[in-house]
This record gives sequence, C-alpha cells and structure tokens, in this order.
Amino acid sequence: MSSATSLFEGQVTGGTRACVGMLPPDVLRLRASRRRQMYAAQVVSYSLGGLVLLIYAWAGTVPITIPSSYFLCGLTLTGFFAALSETNVNDRFEDHYLTIFQIACNVALQLGFLVAAPEIGFAFLSVLFLVFGFGALRMTSWQAAIAWTLTTLGLVPIFLFTNIPIELPVSTPLERLAAMLAFVLTIGQCAFVGLYGSSMRKMLLRRGIELKAANKRIEELAELDELTGASNRRCIMRMLDEEIGRARRTGAPCSIALIDLDWFKRINDAYGHPTGDEVLRTFAITMFANIRPIDKFGRYGGEEFLLILPDAPPHGACRMLDRLRAIIADLDWSAFSPGMRVTISAGVATFRADENPDAFLARADSALYTAKAQGRNRIASA
Repeated sequence: MSSATSLFEGQVTGGTRACVGMLPPDVLRLRASRRRQMYAAQVVSYSLGGLVLLIYAWAGTVPITIPSSYFLCGLTLTGFFAALSETNVNDRFEDHYLTIFQIACNVALQLGFLVAAPEIGFAFLSVLFLVFGFGALRMTSWQAAIAWTLTTLGLVPIFLFTNIPIELPVSTPLERLAAMLAFVLTIGQCAFVGLYGSSMRKMLLRRGIELKAANKRIEELAELDELTGASNRRCIMRMLDEEIGRARRTGAPCSIALIDLDWFKRINDAYGHPTGDEVLRTFAITMFANIRPIDKFGRYGGEEFLLILPDAPPHGACRMLDRLRAIIADLDWSAFSPGMRVTISAGVATFRADENPDAFLARADSALYTAKAQGRNRIASA
C-alpha cells in the first residue's frame, strides 16, 4: 500500500560525498536509469495505497480528502526525489539513492496520516515495517540506528502523549474488503522484500565466484611471459625455490637446465624481430608439448629459458634435454623462412644439498657456456 518500494535498490554506503566527475558517463546513465525505475515503482505503490484508502472513503470510514491527499503527498515526495535525481544531485553522494532521506520522509508521511486518520491507523503502521524491510537491505548499521531512533521519536508522542484511537475497522463488507486488500498488499510487498534479498544474495555469490575467477586469471597472467606463454622469470624463480625446498625435505633429486637458442641474434637480424618472436613462440610450444607434467618451464630472459626437472637424476636429466634438443633441431623451421635452422644448447645441473639457488643456477650457466664453447647444438652437464 505504501511507498516502501521507494527503497528498492537503495544502496547505502554511508552519506559520504563522492566526486561525480570521477564516474564514467555510462555508470551515471545506469544509475539514473535505476533510480527512474525505483521512482516509477514508488508511484505505483502510492497508487495502490490510495486505492485502498478510496475504498475506506467509499465505505464512509474516512473522508474523501484522505485518499486523495495521501496519493498527492506521495506523488509530490516521489517527484521531489526524482527532480534531485534528474539534476544529478544524487550522484554527489556515494548513496546515490539517498536512502536514509527517503526513509525519513516516508516514515514522516505515514505518521502524519496516522494522526490525520487514526480510524484506519493500522494501514499506516504496517507500512513502517515495509519501509524498514526495504531499507535494511542496503542500510549501514549506523544509518539503521539513526532511522530507528527518528521513527521511535515519532511514535512515542503518538502512543504515550495522545489518546488517539488507532483502529482496524471491519464492521462493514467494504471495510473488510479494504482491510483485506491492505494486508494482501503488505504481505505481497514483504514477499517481494524476501525475493529481492534472495536475488541479491545470489547475485553477490555469482559476482564473488566471477571475481575469484578473474583474480585467478590475473594472477596467471601476471606470472606468464606475454610472448611465449611460459612462466616469467619471477614465477619460474619462485618455482625453483619451491622445488629446492622439496628436494631438501625429501632428499629426491632435482635437476635444472638453462636453455639458449643458438645464434638467436642472427635470426633477428636476418629475418626480423616478428619472425624471431614466432621462433620463440614455436620453441615454447614445442617444449610444453614434450616435457613431463611435473616439469616447470619459464623464460629466464631474452632467448634463455629455465627448465626445472623434479625427481630427475643427472643422467636422466641429460637424456631428457638431449631428446628435446633433437626435437627442436628436427622441426621444419623453413616454414618461417627458407633455409632457416634453429637449434638449442643447454647446461644441466643437479641440486646439491649444500648450495643455494644462486649457486645452483651458476653451475647450470657454466655448463651452458661449456655447451656453447663446444660448438652449440649440444647438452653439457655441470
């Protein structure tokens, strides 16, 4: 029966002023559109309330001025907030629905008509539950306390300092019809509050799941090399620390290989950087397709890559790298440019219990230098 729907989507985050200029135009348009929907629902709510009061006027319970005044006051109140909305006053606040102000105005309106027409006072009192029901969906604890206090201050003098009889007239068929409609509308709006609260919970749950997925994707992108899709240096170094820790705890072997694309600078100079980028991507894809699921592969820098081989002893690691070397050498690189040939060199090292990650990498780097000195396209062990 009431304008309780005016609190629909009344987002409250505190009355703090926000800079409207900081919001993009599409957000402002969406805000305005939602407020228009809210005000339209509020007009419908006042219209239904006025209809119930009109039945009471027809039954002779209240004068005709009560339903007409109620509808006009509700329409004026809605128009006032709509005018604020259309002039972008609302957007100066974080709570752009001005929920706490709407609660105060709606409560004042209901209490005013309770005093003016106490013979049907139950109808106006029931509206207060709807007002707070909708407002509670969005109000902060502080705002709820303020609204409750103000409403209490309005109810105390009516109940304690006056003798106004607040009634529920049901003596005639028309009065019983009006009372039934008042309760039906109140119950309907209460159900709507519950449904809306449930939809908000589902929306928040869905948004939470989407946010987790987005954060996970961001984390993945932050750990991947943009060009090759391999782990970036920060990520592969973290993985190396983890594998070293596991090797220390379990005593299992852990090997690494520093891999370098032979004469890659010449490829860039002869065929161009776009072709060089494609070579790096193809190399990374080939590596991912031919390493074990437990292996970790990342770009160490430039054309150098780091391959971590958990549970791989020295001879096993060398065999794995020699197989990968042969696969890379046998690829048909002429698809990028006739006569192109790409090979790799690698230095393999197996972790020692008394060394730190820097020393571990230094031995692999020394082995890589040896492989290059011996003519490239080969694997050397530290």
